[in-house]
Amino acid sequence: MPASPILDQYGQPMQREVPGKDVLTREIARPTISGVRSVLTGYPSDGLTPGRVATILREADAGDPLRYLELAEIVEERDLHYVGVLGTRKRSISQLAMTVDAASDDRRDVEIADMVRAWLLRDELQDETFDILDAIGKGISHTEIVWDTSEGQWQPKRLEWRDPRWFTFDLVDGRTPLLRTEAGNVPLPPFKFISASIRAKSGLPIRSGLARLACWGWMFKSFTLRDWAIFTQSYGQPIRVGKYEPSATGPERDVLFDAVANIAGDCAAIIPASMTIDFVEMKSAANSAELYLKRADWLDQQISKGVLGQTATTDAIAGGHAVGQEHRQVQEDIERADARSLAAALNRDLIRPWVDLEYGPQKAYPRLKIGREDQKDIKTTIEALKVLVPMGLRIQTSDAADMIGFADPDAGADILRAPAAQQPVLPPAPPSPLPSPQGELPPALQAAFNDATSQGDAVDRAVEAMLGEEGWAPLVAPIVAGLEPQLAAATSVEEVTAILSRHLAGMDVSALTELLARAAFAARLAGEANQPLSDRA
Repeated sequence: MPASPILDQYGQPMQREVPGKDVLTREIARPTISGVRSVLTGYPSDGLTPGRVATILREADAGDPLRYLELAEIVEERDLHYVGVLGTRKRSISQLAMTVDAASDDRRDVEIADMVRAWLLRDELQDETFDILDAIGKGISHTEIVWDTSEGQWQPKRLEWRDPRWFTFDLVDGRTPLLRTEAGNVPLPPFKFISASIRAKSGLPIRSGLARLACWGWMFKSFTLRDWAIFTQSYGQPIRVGKYEPSATGPERDVLFDAVANIAGDCAAIIPASMTIDFVEMKSAANSAELYLKRADWLDQQISKGVLGQTATTDAIAGGHAVGQEHRQVQEDIERADARSLAAALNRDLIRPWVDLEYGPQKAYPRLKIGREDQKDIKTTIEALKVLVPMGLRIQTSDAADMIGFADPDAGADILRAPAAQQPVLPPAPPSPLPSPQGELPPALQAAFNDATSQGDAVDRAVEAMLGEEGWAPLVAPIVAGLEPQLAAATSVEEVTAILSRHLAGMDVSALTELLARAAFAARLAGEANQPLSDRA
């Protein structure tokens, strides 16, 4: 059963051999010395009028975009503001990072994705993508892929920008690009061109470029600049008026006229003493000149809005921080849209054909992505994990690392770890029961030992007796006896202090002292019971 043919994005089967020549490895849209693909261009902007612009645009709509594409090129060359904002938009995309997602985690899919990633490291890629983005201005761009098979592999050797004047569109659908040749317009060979279309508005590609909008603004601004130049020449300097006497002869009048005519450029003249020259200035000339400036600036602002969607990043427009942030967000929206359009064209016209040629048709293909990385709020993510994980949220470690922006560690790599947790300080263990003494003890000591082991530690029992419900009252009563009525009769703090000092010197603490002595003696006996008394010094 024959293998299914490889089809391009338009459903055409790829033919590597055309009349004995490899189409994919040679340049088929290079310029020619003579013929329809000449580098020489026309200048439809000479003597441009609104009627002529309308005619050029109608020709493009009818299927002959040659003069419109020439006009679009001239507008970029002659309008400094337009080429500036258009270049800003193109460079912001061509400098964005490109990433490749493998079709799956399968080893073969990862290998294919790595092949594309290695190719993206080429230094020429930024200039090549800048040329592809010519579609922003003209609506469409065509870039020829020159393939390299020198070592038996298929790999894009370079991407060559081709002049859009060398292409046209199918007259039936107005979308399918055709290559101009001496033999007529022919379809583009499969796997040979990157045809990017970036639309400023919905519609046919030839009517969706920014140049179609910019050519009107450039024409009107050209009229304004021309009138401004004439006004400056006429009224930018004072009018010279020469006066001569009625008796002046013809040669004398000629001398005066030459002086008046040349004094502006030469700034010097010689005239007879009987003649005078007056300089008449127009007081309102400055105000009149400002009208031309305002009109030119207004047209530039409209160009900025059309290309960048806002004016704050290119024109001196006053506004607060909030206005600047809003305008920047508009520019970022356009940037993301352009990046997606460029990535779609590269995935369709370059990545997929390359994979088909090198590995054959696949069920899924690697995906090229262009754009800035999303700014991650790491602090908010960590705070959420600290709250949700203890509540029972189940999340993979790799997913949490991706959310924060960290990659999985490589095998054998040094890994940051949390410091070792400190061991908790445990409360002291309760005293173990006293071991039975070896040998016989004297009767008195044996009784004390039995009492300690049966009722607990003597000190503990003494404390319990002192702090029990009735144990503390007999001990404290002798100490505070007679103190209450003396304190009640005191009238000042000094008197209270004196009463307490006298009472402290003669207070009765004999009962408390006796109880503490007995408790200490019982504890001593319990301690001595752990070893024979004969061992004591």
